[in-house]
Parts: sequence; structure tokens; C-alpha cells
Amino acid sequence: MAVQNSLANRQTKTGMAAYLTQDAVKKQINSVVGGKNGTRFISSIVSAVQTTPALQECTNPSILSAALLGEALNLSPSPQLGQFYMVPFDNKKKGCKEAQFQLGYKGYIQLAERSGYYKKLNVLAIKEGELIRYDPLNEEIEVELIDDDVIREEAPAMGYYAMFEYENGFRKTMYWSKKKMLAHAEKYSQAFKRNGGAKSLELLEQGKIPEKELWKYSSFWFKDFDGMAMKTMLRQLISKWGIMSIDLRNAIDKDMAVIHEDGKTDYVDAAKAEDDGVVSDQELQEVQEDQPAAPGTQQPDPKGIEASFFG
Repeated sequence: MAVQNSLANRQTKTGMAAYLTQDAVKKQINSVVGGKNGTRFISSIVSAVQTTPALQECTNPSILSAALLGEALNLSPSPQLGQFYMVPFDNKKKGCKEAQFQLGYKGYIQLAERSGYYKKLNVLAIKEGELIRYDPLNEEIEVELIDDDVIREEAPAMGYYAMFEYENGFRKTMYWSKKKMLAHAEKYSQAFKRNGGAKSLELLEQGKIPEKELWKYSSFWFKDFDGMAMKTMLRQLISKWGIMSIDLRNAIDKDMAVIHEDGKTDYVDAAKAEDDGVVSDQELQEVQEDQPAAPGTQQPDPKGIEASFFG
């Protein structure tokens, strides 16, 4: 079985390298990226595929389409920046894995600020003991933030706050308690609800889940609840009351979608995932740049691919 998996991974990687040098694919990349940025773009795709085992099993067109959308929006695929992710999921109906484009909360901020409409835009996890009061009628919040950054980082969140202010002075704010966010996650994420939701998250945070069972909790609602919560706050705030640029609207429309070669999109609808035969493999799985490749596999040389592409 290990030999078969190794061979499968090797074939996928070789296929990706060959795929990127096909004339039609070169034309598609050049139409979005252009020659000067092509080397950087190719390197980012190759690096993502090399360092993420689940991506190695995804179809080449879906990987390229997700990467091209991020490039078209001028967002970085670097997980450290958290602007967008290429997330593998298992499409049981098609019998294959595909890469899904998912916008990170920092991507929302980048696109909104770039539009020029926003003087201020912020989202914040409110930690336990920091909230003094929130007046939803007048949209006023009073907090006393923990001074020590290290202590604050380790403190548990009790709620989430997002706000924006236009250049003309119009201002909108929103606050959700963690309890409300947990209910939202259980409603819209099948992976989170199916694996115990709020109760399992509490056990994870307390370190009470056995290591052999951690694989069940791959959803980013488990792995990075605060990050998912802040993305949800921005999406709720901006989509309901904000002005959206063309790029921001396009990003929101394509968020959590598989983009096909013909431009059509398929969405992983949480409420219908099981009925449609589409099961999320890892929601918002970060591309781990420092994750070692599977032993016994041969990695494609990015420089060789670039030379073939631009030579």
C-alpha cells in the first residue's frame, strides 16, 4: 500500500509539472499573470503542491484555477499572510479531489482597503475580561484590552468585534458573542457539527482529545476557530452594509468554490454536502510551507518548470 501511495504521489507531481508546460496552460497563465510575474507564480504553485500532501492528489486544473483567481485579485497564497488558501476537498460524485479557493479574513481586509472607500476597517477577537459593555442600539463598544500581548494572545476569546468607517464618516460596527459564533459554525459547517461542534472544540482547547482521534478535527473551525470567526464577522459586516469593489465582490462570489477551466464554479454547500456527494476534506487547510514531502517521492524542480515555461 505504501508503494502504491508513493507511486500515486509521484505520478501526480510529474503530471503537475507537465501540465504547467502545456501550450494551452501557458496561454492561460500569461493572460492573467504576464511574463514578468510568471516565475514567481509558477514557483508558488509548485511549492504549494510539493509541501501539501492533500493538494498533490487534487486535479491540476482546479489547483491552477484557484491559484489564478488569487493572482488576479493580487492576493498572496502564503499561509503566513492568510489572504487566501487552496483547500483540498474530496468530490465523491466525480471520484476525485479538487482544490477549492477560500478567502482568508486578511484577504477581505486587503481587498476592502484597496477599494479606497474605507478609512478604517478592523476585526478583533475580544478576550475574556476585556468587554465592559456593548450597546447594539447605538453600536458603541467599551473594552479594556489586556496590555501584555503574550498574555492576551493566550487568553480565550469571549466574542468578536468588527467595524468599518468610510472616508465620508459613515460608520458601522458589529459584535457577536462566542456563543452566537459557535451556533453559526454548527449551522453552516457540517464538518464542525458532525464531529461534536462546541463540545468537541472545548475538549480540544483543554487538550482532552486523544492524539489518535485528532484526525477527525481537520475543519478549521476546530483548528483556528478565531480565524474563521473573524472571517465570518467581516463577511457579515461588509456584505450587508459595506461598499464592495468589483474585486471584493468577485472574491466573495468565488469564496469556497472550485473553479473549472471554463470559468464555471461548484460550491461545497454545507447543508447539502452529503446529499450531493461532495464532502469537505479540510476546510481552510493552510498550505504548510515547512511540511516535509512524503518519503520516497521525487519533487519536480521549480527552476526546470520555469525554464520550460519561459524558455
